[in-house]
Amino acid sequence: MTVSSVPARRSRLNKAQKFSLAGIAAAAVASLSFSLVPANAESKPETGAEAAASTTPVVFGSVVGNPHAKALQASFIEQNSTAEKLVKAADQARAKEVAVKKKTEAAARAKAAAVAEAKARSQVKDAPASRSTVRTPVYANNLDGWIREALDVMRAHGIPGTYHGLHKNIIRESSGNPYAVNDWDINARNGVPSRGLLQVIQPTFDAYHVPGTSKNIYDPVANLTAAANYAADRYGSIDNVNSAY
Repeated sequence: MTVSSVPARRSRLNKAQKFSLAGIAAAAVASLSFSLVPANAESKPETGAEAAASTTPVVFGSVVGNPHAKALQASFIEQNSTAEKLVKAADQARAKEVAVKKKTEAAARAKAAAVAEAKARSQVKDAPASRSTVRTPVYANNLDGWIREALDVMRAHGIPGTYHGLHKNIIRESSGNPYAVNDWDINARNGVPSRGLLQVIQPTFDAYHVPGTSKNIYDPVANLTAAANYAADRYGSIDNVNSAY
């Protein structure tokens, strides 16, 4: 290809570089203009002082004794200093702008995160309770609470019985005393007295004990569920028991 077909590359100079090049060029021109002796200067007889001056070496670029060159040099130095200050100020302005932008973005992210967290908490708070959520019920430590807890255990193990069925048999058998012991009937005479709310003997309690309940025969819930489990096996339900069993 020809030279003319190659696109010329233009280098882009910053302000400091432009000032520096302009100053250097001006100083060089001034130095040459004031230091060189014109080649076509008219010849004339030289006096002693002129002859001595003509023998003084020409120093290119010197500003000694040249007020114009000194002024130009001072102007160049001042321009260069001003350019450096402008570049420094521009750099500081850019750095400040970047810092402000980063701070603003960080604040925006923090605010967005806080809003999202607040929204999530609000949704959890306002969400309706799921039917599948497992709740741990709290039962009162009295006869009513023992019956209700026993009924929940019985339902979990498929043992039939109602609140009324348990309550009526408890009142007849122990009057609601979980530590009641029968020491006069045939079981007592045989050495295995009936114990607890539903007056269960130890062998029956062990045979019909419901998993997950206490192994203590005097424990109200363990006693009720074991007795109800036995009654369901023997009579169909604790509700069908209306006398000693």
